[in-house]
Amino acid sequence: MTRVETISPAPLTDGTVPASAHPQGRQARTKPVYAALDLGTNNCRLLIARPVPGGFRILDAFSRIVRLGEGLSGSGRLGEAAIARTIAALRICRGKMEARNVNRFRLIATEACRAATNGADFIHRVQHETGLGLEIVDRETEAHLAAAGCAALADPNAKGVVLFDIGGGSSELVWLQAGAGELRNRVAAWTSLPLGVVSLAEKHGGHQVTRAVFDAMVAEVEHELRPFHTRVTDAARCDNFHLLGTSGTVTTIAGVHLGLERYDRRRVDGLWMESGEIDDILAALLDMSYDQRAANACIGPERADLVLAGCAILEAIRRAFPARRLRIADRGLREGILMDLMLEDGWRVNGARS
Repeated sequence: MTRVETISPAPLTDGTVPASAHPQGRQARTKPVYAALDLGTNNCRLLIARPVPGGFRILDAFSRIVRLGEGLSGSGRLGEAAIARTIAALRICRGKMEARNVNRFRLIATEACRAATNGADFIHRVQHETGLGLEIVDRETEAHLAAAGCAALADPNAKGVVLFDIGGGSSELVWLQAGAGELRNRVAAWTSLPLGVVSLAEKHGGHQVTRAVFDAMVAEVEHELRPFHTRVTDAARCDNFHLLGTSGTVTTIAGVHLGLERYDRRRVDGLWMESGEIDDILAALLDMSYDQRAANACIGPERADLVLAGCAILEAIRRAFPARRLRIADRGLREGILMDLMLEDGWRVNGARS
């Protein structure tokens, strides 16, 4: 798999920066620092970490809503304003990577760049203006990276788990099936739906969402989900089956459920929610006006027009795969990338430490 990335005058094509390119020289080589960047339809996220025994320690992180895919469903192209916002965020990411003397990295772009007719032109522009070489990954790679990043949160006693990642322009689902009586984070099946919070909200509207509009969004997602549901109909019939979700949608729901005055990843990541608790939060969000959603500390104005589209995707998944429990993951593609890179370099990792 090609990784052509550059943040120093002496890049390597596998995403490795020679230790000699860093001021710390040998120290950088003996204590490697890794970075993973996930540029999606809605968000630009960076994670920088160092391996520690059994996992990795996060050194720095960055997340910004850039809405790269704004208007994409109608025009088929990335808009100039969205490109400018994204490049500004990527410049910050480059600065953080340089400041932390990153040795190894992988920088990926997902659905917006896959779908846009000017996606390749955008990648070249990013390379020219920021020096960062983004890699557009396919949907299968995206699904497997999400699984690698989140699977450590699966109940080890479960015989099967449906993991899902609700994105801005697409949503990935992975069926993790147990082997030899123990869940081994094995991907038995996966799918990618061409629907995400941005594309769904742009089609149905995100400001004034009535019950009828919400039901229409759910029905559209159910239709797209049906082939995957047919393939894995036994997924929800196994012992201790549960859902495992990663995305702004599920972390927002968790934050609202906890009544957080300020989002706290430590309280959200790994949280278990019962089906009835999710029902209550979805009903409460549907009863809120746009202004009320925007004023909520765990939603805010940047997500207020998208959160109900995400809830509709979640509801369709819950109807297809009824589960008593949902585990919330504030982790995903970036963690999966970091784990892959560290494993390639011989580090034994199985999760993250704060």
